[in-house]
This record gives sequence, C-alpha cells and structure tokens, in this order.
Amino acid sequence: MTKKGAFWFFIISTLISAIILIVLTIDTHRQVSALTHADRLDSKVIAGKKVWEKYNCNDCHTILGFGGYYAPDMTKVYKRRGEDAIRFILKNPEKAFKNSWRKMPNQHLSDDEIDKLIAFLKWVSEIDNHDWPPQDSRKSISRTALKLTESTGMKLGIALFKTKGCIACHKIKGIGGSVGPALDKVGSKYSEDYLKKFIRNPQSIKPNSAMPPQSQLSEGDLEALVKYLKSL
Repeated sequence: MTKKGAFWFFIISTLISAIILIVLTIDTHRQVSALTHADRLDSKVIAGKKVWEKYNCNDCHTILGFGGYYAPDMTKVYKRRGEDAIRFILKNPEKAFKNSWRKMPNQHLSDDEIDKLIAFLKWVSEIDNHDWPPQDSRKSISRTALKLTESTGMKLGIALFKTKGCIACHKIKGIGGSVGPALDKVGSKYSEDYLKKFIRNPQSIKPNSAMPPQSQLSEGDLEALVKYLKSL
C-alpha cells in the first residue's frame, strides 16, 4: 500500500468508527428511559437511593455492578426475596442471619426509611439489564434446576425454590446455602398445611424463627413449592 493509500485508509476507517460510535451512543441514550422505566422514577425512589447511600450499603452489597462483594448482590433482590422478606431482614438482621458467618449490622432504620429503600430496590429490580447479575440469571436458574432434578428426580417447584431465594439459605442434596436447615426430608416431617403456614409467616408458628415471611408468593406458587418440598 502506498503512503497516500494508507493515509486515506486511516481517514476513512476513523470516520466510519466515529460514525458507528455516535450512532451507538445515540441509540443507548434513546433506550435508557425505556430500559430503566424512567417514568417510575418518583420522589420515593429517589429518597430510597439516598437511604441506600446514607447507610453505605454499597460497602458490602453490589447493585447494578457497583459496590462490595462481601454480601449478596442487591440488583434483583426485590424479585428474589420480596417486600416482606426485605423488611424483616432490615428490622432483624441479627435474627435473619444468626446461623450465618456473615453478619449484617442492624442500622436501626425507621419504618419510613425502610419504605423508601424498598421502593428504590423495587425500581432497580425492574430495570432491563439483559439477564444480569449471574446469580439471578435465567441461565443460572436452569443449571441449578438441572442439578436438583438429577439429584431428586422431581421438577415441580424447583425453579421457585431457586428464584424465590430458598436456595440461598437451604440445602437440598448438598446444593444451596447453610443459613437455614437442610430440607432433604422436610416432606416426611410436616404436612402440606403446616408447610404453607410456615412459609407464609414463620413467626406465627415459631416466634423466634430467623426465616423471613414469604407473603409475596402467589397461591399457585406456594402450592407448587409445597408439593415439591413434600416430594422430598
């Protein structure tokens, strides 16, 4: 290639790259409002973000790719755990994590601060971030479901056990967390009615239970989850 040819190749390729970059940047800005549901970004959500910053939650938790890795990622925590569980944990972290080596300090948030923080976490959980983070990825859920299916031979309720956060605290066939007891034989110990009541509101049966209430579960989800547990 001649010097003149190399010069024009450089100019043209640079212009093409610049045009592509500009187009992609404009398209990204165009999509931000839709992907983040900017229309739902109200004063309560903004106040919740200020609560998040006030108590330095990012020191331990990651959200939208930013923060520490000591504690669980909070990007999709609202969908994973639900409002009641979040509220319970914020009010009683010493109870919720009494069997875990990782301890969350009690920040003694007011009810108003908790309401605002939950509104913020709900808004964040609804952002379309293309199947991120990995722990809440649909692909990750599929892999976990496959492992549980291979070890238990039961498919019903497995996805719920993963997506609703049960697996973060409980083990089945060695898969899962250790904050709560293993559930391998829970089906032979308790009736369906007992399991439904306990899952909905553990403290109504055991006042000192460290398990957060799961009132966000629909009746159908609760039925499927209990049937899965009864099969163990």
